[in-house]
Amino acid sequence: MDALNEIKRWRQELHQIPELGLQEFKTSKYLKDELTKMGYEPISILDTGVLVYLDNHQDKTLAFRSDMDALKISEQTNCSFTSCHNGYMHACGHDGHMAALLGLAKKLKEQPLKWKHNILLIFQPAEESPGGAKLIVEAGILKQYNVRAIFGLHLMPTIEAGKIACRPGPLMAQNGELDVTITGKSAHAGLYHLGIDSIMIASQIICQYQSIISRVIAPVESCVINIGEIQGGTVRNIVADQTTFKGTVRTYSETVFKKITDTMEAINQGMEQTYGCTIEFSCPPMYPPVLNDYDLYRQFVRLTDENYEELKEPLMLAEDFSFYQKEVPGIFFYVGTKTPKYFSGLHTETFNFDEEVLMQAVELYYRLADKIKLGD
Repeated sequence: MDALNEIKRWRQELHQIPELGLQEFKTSKYLKDELTKMGYEPISILDTGVLVYLDNHQDKTLAFRSDMDALKISEQTNCSFTSCHNGYMHACGHDGHMAALLGLAKKLKEQPLKWKHNILLIFQPAEESPGGAKLIVEAGILKQYNVRAIFGLHLMPTIEAGKIACRPGPLMAQNGELDVTITGKSAHAGLYHLGIDSIMIASQIICQYQSIISRVIAPVESCVINIGEIQGGTVRNIVADQTTFKGTVRTYSETVFKKITDTMEAINQGMEQTYGCTIEFSCPPMYPPVLNDYDLYRQFVRLTDENYEELKEPLMLAEDFSFYQKEVPGIFFYVGTKTPKYFSGLHTETFNFDEEVLMQAVELYYRLADKIKLGD
C-alpha cells in the first residue's frame, strides 16, 4: 500500500471510533497496534496516551505531538466512514493529526535518518478537555526524555488546502471560562423596591465587562470578552432573585488576562455594595497562549517550501500545545484544508477534509526531524 492510501486508511478508521478526552481506549489500542506492526514498542502514558521513543543515543530529543480526542457532536458528513459512536465525532481534525504522526513514524522506519538527536512521538489524549498536554508536562515526560524542542500541527479549514501557515510569537490565545451567578431577592413586580433585581444587575455587569476592553486594556493588546449564555427569572411579573451567565475571555498575554479578571472582580464588588446582592465569580485561566519560539521559527521557515505562508495575525482559538511551549521551545503550525468541497469550520457536524493534505504534513515533519538543530 502506498503512503497516501495508508494515511487515508489510518485517518478513516480512526474517524470511526471518536472518544472524549481521557477515554480514548479504542483509539489508544488502534495506535499501539499500528505502531507495533511498524516494529515499534509503544509506551502507554496517562492510561490512553501513547509514546514512541527513537533512541539515537544522544543527549537531546526532538518531539512531535498529535492530539487524540474527539467531540460530543453528532456527525452529518454523510461520508462512507462516518462515526460508529453515536453522538461523538472527530470534528476538529485530530484523526488527521494522528494519521500524520503515524505517517512520520512509518517513514522514519522505512527511511532512517542519521539524527543528531533522539525523536519522541507523543500521541496525547484530552486536548479539548481537560488539557492532556499539561498532564504530560506534570508527569515529567519532557524532562524524562530530555526534550529540547517540540512541533505540532492543526488542520485549518480557513486556510487553502495545500498551504502550510504559521507565524513567530503569538499564534493562538489564552482562554478562560467565565461563570457568574448573581443572587438578589425575589419580589412582585408591582413592589419591585422590596426586591433586588438580579437580571438588571447582570445586564449592568455585562456592559461594564465589555468596557474593560475599550477603557482598561491598551488598544494594542488584542482580547475578547464574550458572553454566550444567560439565564434568569421564572415569571414575567416577578423580580428575578437569581441570574447566571457564562462566557469566555481570550488574550495573547497572561498579564492582560489577569488584568481583565482582576477588573471583573472589582466590578462585581462594586455591584454587591451598590445593590446588596451577592455575586459568585469564576474565570480561571485554562490554556496559556500559543507562543512560537522565534529562533526555532527561523529554522522552520527555511524547511518549508513554496506552499508556505506567514500569517499576519494570530487567531483567538486556544490550544493546550501551549503547555509544552512553557517548558521547551516549540512551533505550532496550520495545515490548510479549505476547498470548494471541504469548507465547514472546526467543531461543526459537517467538518471533513481531503487526506491528501496530510502528505504535506508528513513530509514537513520528516524534514524537521532531519534538519532541526537543537539548542542547549
